[in-house]
Amino acid sequence: MRTLLQRALQGDGFRVRGVASGEEMWEALSLAPVDLIIMDVMLPGANGVELCRGLREGRGMSHPGEIPLSQVPIIMVSARGEERDRVQGLDIGADDYVAKPFSQRELLARVRAVLRRGSGHAPVAERQRQELLRFAGWTLDLRRRELVDPTGAIVEISGAEHELLASFLDNPQRVIARDRLLELSRTRLGDVSDRSIDVLVSRLRRKMGDEAGGLIRTVRGMGYIFVAPVDRL
Repeated sequence: MRTLLQRALQGDGFRVRGVASGEEMWEALSLAPVDLIIMDVMLPGANGVELCRGLREGRGMSHPGEIPLSQVPIIMVSARGEERDRVQGLDIGADDYVAKPFSQRELLARVRAVLRRGSGHAPVAERQRQELLRFAGWTLDLRRRELVDPTGAIVEISGAEHELLASFLDNPQRVIARDRLLELSRTRLGDVSDRSIDVLVSRLRRKMGDEAGGLIRTVRGMGYIFVAPVDRL
């Protein structure tokens, strides 16, 4: 499987490094930066869930000037495609979850979609945006893709979480349906579903703490609303 995926990705123009275990992954990440990680759940030693959690918790040293390891997009692949397995993968910080069997064409499309919303592969017009969005003491830097809390501390968020929050801030004080949020944030997380957005909103609320529950409110039967006013600088 690893060899086939490497060939498919290389054939599509990507530079690829393949590793067989979590130990080899950490070693590879220490040697050179990456823009994306495709990770199987079932691995020798630490499984994909444990490795994804370790990355999101900040284990491993980042390379200067590159995406912090905690923010590197992760696509998880697994033979376990039931909803609870997809939800678990998304809940620990994966940006996408692909159930086996899948076609090479589908995986390549998902890779391109995740990279488009990632900091290093965003469209040029988006990379040139330098706005700061401020709300309730928080600041989202669209250019640097950083979220800063009211105390000045940086809150680590994934690419999918950044896109979701940016979508809320572009549409403050307005009810947004779940399917519209998926479209606005360009998020393709496993099967496109209401549950995918619910998991992503839950992750974002958890990272922003208790106050986020009051900022991002659930509108029963409709979707979500971001209630705070937003200032663009």
